[in-house]
Amino acid sequence: MNKHVILLSEPVNFAVVQLPERKFPGVVCQGDTLHSLVQELELMLISLKNRDFEGLESGIDLIRMQLLGAQSFYESVCKAHEIDLPYPK
Repeated sequence: MNKHVILLSEPVNFAVVQLPERKFPGVVCQGDTLHSLVQELELMLISLKNRDFEGLESGIDLIRMQLLGAQSFYESVCKAHEIDLPYPK
């Protein structure tokens, strides 16, 4: 397979890329970032099983903040490249 991806942002923890044959750009997550998100989800499951709702809330907030940062970055890159978002804002 020899298709080209267009890098629309700096390659940081989350990079915005345009995949061939896709209308909207996507977000690439670095492997270590993906691993840390999965680990945090595993800790959240343990917190839930232990009824540690403060720990669960903390984990949810941590992941939410990381994903909100990635979404904000995605939106700013799309705006800079005059690309519509795939969802209403």
